[in-house]
Amino acid sequence: MKILLDVHTHTVASGHAFSTLQEMVRTAADKGLQILGITEHTGGIPGTCSPIYFRNLPVVPRLMYGVELLLGAEINIVDYEGSLDLEEEYFKFLDIRIAGLHSLCYRPGTVEQNTSAVEGAIRNGHIDIISHPGDGTADLFFEPLVLAAKENGVLLEINNSSLNPYRHKEKARENNLEILRLCKRYEQPVILGSDAHISFSIADYRWLYPLLVETEFPEELILNDKPDVLKARLKRNREEMVV
Repeated sequence: MKILLDVHTHTVASGHAFSTLQEMVRTAADKGLQILGITEHTGGIPGTCSPIYFRNLPVVPRLMYGVELLLGAEINIVDYEGSLDLEEEYFKFLDIRIAGLHSLCYRPGTVEQNTSAVEGAIRNGHIDIISHPGDGTADLFFEPLVLAAKENGVLLEINNSSLNPYRHKEKARENNLEILRLCKRYEQPVILGSDAHISFSIADYRWLYPLLVETEFPEELILNDKPDVLKARLKRNREEMVV
């Protein structure tokens, strides 16, 4: 599989990342990517950009150094209903919308409550991808999330950064294996995410590849070599929702 896209990355605008937008895009071009997604954190993360950043995204060219840009946000899920910490008025400025649980913004409850939180975001109607659902931030039931994702045209991310040993995410490996097995069973596509916070990490999936091998996960269900399929899904999501 030739990797052609990575849609979960961060620049200095997120406050704890280390490369500029143009440095990220140049590296993506050097790595032969066709699409790069830059998805800055929303307000619950200390030091990140304010909402006006997202309102001003139209000024950025969407083709740079031969790479197509998808500019969006990684939005925090903040309660057991799946509420998000970015007002919907900003969604129309986002090419891609990721939502996820982060320990700084979400207080874990029971596994039922946590699952309800993520499922609420999946069913929100505005979200394209759930970021690092297997990282262990909160205990989750994965089967209902896979089924909800399939029903709502949402992708679950297999996140490379969560699997990096330095992160000490003790549940990440087994959780992601379970997600992959369920997605394989239900024929639900996944997307691999680098979660790069520096340009060198773009499209770096080294920690998750062994999980794909272990589960014998079908290449046809991985979208990172299928730019047109991903863009068609995003377009369909936009056409089906009301902003």
